[in-house]
Amino acid sequence: MSLRERLTRRLPDMLEDIAELVGCESPSADLAAVARSADVLAAVGQRRLGVPPEKIVLDGHTHLRWRFGSGRPTVLLLGHHDTVWPIGSLRDRPYEVTDGILRGPGCFDMKVGVVQALHAVAELDDRNGVTLLVTGDEELGSPSSRSLIEQEAAGAAAALVLEASAARGALKTARKGMSRYVVHVEGLAAHAGLEPERGINAGVEVAHQVLAVLALADPSRGTSVVPTAMSAGSTGNTVPANGTFVVDVRVRDIDEQRRVDLALRELRPAVPGTRLSVEGGPNRPPLPPSASEALYERAAAAARDIGLPVPGRAAVGGASDGNLTAGVGTPTLDGLGAVGGGAHADSEHVVVAEIADRAALVAALIGALLEQP
Repeated sequence: MSLRERLTRRLPDMLEDIAELVGCESPSADLAAVARSADVLAAVGQRRLGVPPEKIVLDGHTHLRWRFGSGRPTVLLLGHHDTVWPIGSLRDRPYEVTDGILRGPGCFDMKVGVVQALHAVAELDDRNGVTLLVTGDEELGSPSSRSLIEQEAAGAAAALVLEASAARGALKTARKGMSRYVVHVEGLAAHAGLEPERGINAGVEVAHQVLAVLALADPSRGTSVVPTAMSAGSTGNTVPANGTFVVDVRVRDIDEQRRVDLALRELRPAVPGTRLSVEGGPNRPPLPPSASEALYERAAAAARDIGLPVPGRAAVGGASDGNLTAGVGTPTLDGLGAVGGGAHADSEHVVVAEIADRAALVAALIGALLEQP
């Protein structure tokens, strides 16, 4: 029986496992919920792999690691079990499979990918040199797991990221790096009707700084600099004493990330008497096409070997933990997980017919990487 056939026979088991994981809600900031999800995932993984994972709790976030063999991994499989969906989301978006489409909070991003990784590893004749790391804080920017991911990736021959695919199942061969900042403005409150001249308007300063920040974008280089959540003031009849806004930065190359970082730290007040401070900085370096090129060709060859169409490739603006593995110099291929769409949205879904084939591609690629000299 071929690898593809064996994974196809596993589809009912995969759907059972997906239902269990999706059924255990795991919003990233709810540490107890993430811990419960880790327990469910550990049980599912032990059932499929025959061994329990190592549970790693860092700053309250629960991560799981299955390591096969001794020493550094040859192939690092990477995923996360936390989601953006709050507790109670299942009431309005229950797990279901209808007309070949699977739905449920976190299914596409990325609980299906975690299950595909488990079953791909389960089908390997030799797992020596494989490490599967599933973290619990990716949607927060991996604050506790970053060092763990980088340590696991350092020296590995490849990092395969089971994040969901791009459109039409394309693999993600480039990702923008991201930075995030919070700009704080301090002014002086006063009565807006009686003596506005005694105030120093932090809201007006926020407006000036938002325009200054917008000007840092460079679309010709793929650099976006976007002010997002913002606030100023306390009541409708008070000159705002304080204001803040968040800045989301996405870049294709590290030089642009440094340029924008320096410019944000050099912001100066426009309204006399206001004071500025800037928190944050680069969160993830870019994942450049060069980090994925050779691995993409290996994946294309593996697809042909097992009778699958060669998946396309895509460069995307969103970041993942694959940015971190590429950042330490490890060849990285992303988007190997579920085929579907609607990440973080009500339309989140997975195409059931693609689940087993994608797991077979991952298994074939791992096997090819383990066999290389």
